[in-house]
Amino acid sequence: MDVFEAIRTLLAVRRYQDKPVPDAVVRRIVEAGRLTGSGMNGQPWHFIVIRDGETLRGLGALASSGPYVAQAPLAIVVATDKTRFAVSDASRAIQSMLLTAWADGVGSNWVGFGGLEEVKALLNIPVELDVLAILPLGYPIEAVGRGKKGRKPLGTVARRERFGRPFE
Repeated sequence: MDVFEAIRTLLAVRRYQDKPVPDAVVRRIVEAGRLTGSGMNGQPWHFIVIRDGETLRGLGALASSGPYVAQAPLAIVVATDKTRFAVSDASRAIQSMLLTAWADGVGSNWVGFGGLEEVKALLNIPVELDVLAILPLGYPIEAVGRGKKGRKPLGTVARRERFGRPFE
C-alpha cells in the first residue's frame, strides 16, 4: 500500500482477531518508529513491545481510554524523555508506526495521552521518563471503512497564500 493510501484509509481499530502478528511485521512497525525524524535528531522515544497476555490485561486495566488493549495480541508502549521536542517527536514516531502497521493489515489506535503514570511500575519504566501512549495492535475482527472518514472539506481547512483564500 502506498503512503497516501495508508493515510486515506487508516481508521482506529479497537477489536482484534485472536491471531499473532508475525515477528517480521512487528519489527517493521518498530523500525518505522525508530527511523522517524526528530528535532535535532534527539530521538527521545522508547518503545516497549508487549505480547504477554497478563501484561496486556494489566495495561488494559490501567488505560481508562482503552480497556480493549487487554484483548489485543500485541501492544507497544511509547515512553519519552522529558525534553523539549519529546511529545512532538514521539507523536511523529507513533504515526509512522500506525501507518506501517496499517499497510501490513494490522490495525491500532492511540490509547492515552498522559494519565498513564501507573504503567511505569507495571513495565519498570524509569521515573525520569513519561509514558505518552499505548498502541494496541492486531488484525481487525471486521473490515473497517477503508477511507470512509468524516472529515471537513479540504477548502475549509486549507488556504492558498493567505488565510481567507480557499484552497480549491
